[in-house]
Amino acid sequence: MTTLTHRTRRTEVSKSSEKKVESEEDTNQERSPDNEDPGDSKDIRLTLMEEVLLLGLKDKEGYTSFWNDCISSGLRGGILIELAMRGRIYLEPPTMRKKRLLDRKVLLKSDSPTGDVLLDETLKHIKATEPTETVQTWIELLTGETWNPFKLQYQLRNVRERIAKNLVEKGILTTEKQNFLLFDMTTHPVTNTTEKQRLVKKLQDSVLERWVNDPQRMDRRTLALLVLAHSSDVLENVFSCLTDDKYDVAMNRTKDLVELDPEVEGTKHNATEMIWAVLAAFNKS
Repeated sequence: MTTLTHRTRRTEVSKSSEKKVESEEDTNQERSPDNEDPGDSKDIRLTLMEEVLLLGLKDKEGYTSFWNDCISSGLRGGILIELAMRGRIYLEPPTMRKKRLLDRKVLLKSDSPTGDVLLDETLKHIKATEPTETVQTWIELLTGETWNPFKLQYQLRNVRERIAKNLVEKGILTTEKQNFLLFDMTTHPVTNTTEKQRLVKKLQDSVLERWVNDPQRMDRRTLALLVLAHSSDVLENVFSCLTDDKYDVAMNRTKDLVELDPEVEGTKHNATEMIWAVLAAFNKS
């Protein structure tokens, strides 16, 4: 998994999912599935996967870095967190034998459609799978990283392209064809730069002006996006336009955040367990 490093200067600077964002079942407290996350009230609603991909795309070129081999698993982790936040899945309660986040199985809470094809496809897999699987195993299965030929059916294919098409429908990207000598490639340049800059500024503010130094006090979608952006190796695109001093502060605070012990943070009051379970899975891989 990628690590946070000192700044490399680059020239690139680089929500209408359901109207109501349903929350994850918490072992300490039952939350209403119709509650929206604070501060998440923009007209354009993006899923976590769409936000991660948007952050990773080069604005004019319309594709992610060829050297980025982390974003695929990052997008799958985003699917699990999104489903948990919408009240569709949750982690089984801890027991004496299964206390660790990575030992606990992903359970189905509701199989009602979300309106997003990738989320509904994943939900169908989780519902049909016996025995149940852990977060880490689901990320591997959805990515196709399994040697079991009977489980290749769980792999989500063409994920980036399908997410990009969702963003095209929402008016944020467009579709073009580019020739790369030996082959043609479909690209998706950013057309709604205002929406992307709003997303970038939200993440920048979360670790600078609005830094609270306590993940339990952070807006949980912002916390999830920081975790996923780090795991997908797209944080450089978020912080590269900052001054050197602010860049160092932003990177160091994010580093401190993702290096927290997921097992400890996941047991705290009102913690969103799925976020920490996904982070624990990425830390182990």
